[in-house]
Amino acid sequence: MKLVIQREQLMKPLQAIIGVIDRTQTLPILANVKCVVSEDEITLTTTDLEIELTCAFPHIPLEQGATTFPARKLFDILKALPSGIEVQIEVGSDSRATITAGRSRFTLSCLPIDEYPVSDHLEFDKTLTLPKNALRKLIEQVAFSMAVSDVRYFLNGLLLDVSGVELNAVATDGHRLSVSYYQLPESSELQQQLIIPRKGVEELLKLIENESAPLHLELSTNHLRVELGSIVFTTKLIDGKFPDYRRVVPPLGDKIIVADRQGLIDGLVRASVLSQDKFKGIRFTISDYLLKLQVNNPEQEQAEEEVEVNYQGEGFATAFNVSYLIDALKALDDDMVRLSFTAPNSSCLIQNSDNDNVRYVVMPMRL
Repeated sequence: MKLVIQREQLMKPLQAIIGVIDRTQTLPILANVKCVVSEDEITLTTTDLEIELTCAFPHIPLEQGATTFPARKLFDILKALPSGIEVQIEVGSDSRATITAGRSRFTLSCLPIDEYPVSDHLEFDKTLTLPKNALRKLIEQVAFSMAVSDVRYFLNGLLLDVSGVELNAVATDGHRLSVSYYQLPESSELQQQLIIPRKGVEELLKLIENESAPLHLELSTNHLRVELGSIVFTTKLIDGKFPDYRRVVPPLGDKIIVADRQGLIDGLVRASVLSQDKFKGIRFTISDYLLKLQVNNPEQEQAEEEVEVNYQGEGFATAFNVSYLIDALKALDDDMVRLSFTAPNSSCLIQNSDNDNVRYVVMPMRL
């Protein structure tokens, strides 16, 4: 294999797919990027056995071939070279790659391509189409609620629930729940729930552009594949039964607080300065037109904030994890937000004030 290529032409696609490589992997081949050089294009592939990213771009080589390069080392070399420089790469029969650029010369040890895991045999029998920016927003609005290393492995991901004309994105860590709703442009006749693993969600968000061009989700029982320009994203799905989120989302309560979103966020952030790192409790005391926020910590320190709100009714007090409230409020996009309660000690339903295309449920705490 032999080619001469401009630094940026190789570095940019490698940068787009290198994030899937786990620095703590145990199989040496998974630290490598698969490189197939054909007559008129180069195809790069990275994988961690759960997620696979493939990028193909046009290039006419001096000599065709295929190998696997140590991905991080190759990227670091390209990153260190001057912009616009031509890079010559030659792989010999001894599986060693020589990289030459200007007066720089590097030799890398490659691994055989036949050891690299492949997913070419996957078959996708269903397709779901929606705008790129719609899927991006749907995922962004709930992704922060995914669990991290929970023993209930199905919570360490994001649920996409497609049912006819509706596509919902759902995430929960057991203490809070986020649901985003989207009406599909056309009825899909699909009835399927798929749980995308956390790392897959993070990589997908890096790749989806914020534009209205259509995006095709290819589905199978165990995998999801998305073509994003020159990059093909494939991920295994988590095999598990996601909780029935529809039963968890409470109805609109009779205790409704309407507040300025940014003003409430600012008050919560200031009060949270004195909260503990692990124990982020904040007390809500609600009365007519006033929300009092209180935080106490073991050092006998206290923070108090008062926020003007639109609320009339019987006063009550409750408590929540302040980080969960801030995350939910930051994800909304209206100037005004609505917090509703069915009872003083019930969960809190957080929504935009004038639409319900996204709903956040935060469970109360005991202080």
